[in-house]
Amino acid sequence: MAKTKKHISYSEAVAELDSILQRLRSGELGIDDLTTSTKRAKELIEICRAQLMQTKQELDTIIDSTTL
Repeated sequence: MAKTKKHISYSEAVAELDSILQRLRSGELGIDDLTTSTKRAKELIEICRAQLMQTKQELDTIIDSTTL
């Protein structure tokens, strides 16, 4: 979980979230790592949400500028 401060792409964030979920579902994620992984998942969700909002704003701007 070394990518806490580094900018990661939306795809990387989703892949890491998927990995956390798989480990949780399989029972591989132990109680000792549960809090850390949950905090990381929250960070990843916030990264995805921010990137989605930024993309939406950019698309809205593009669409608005091309509307006649």
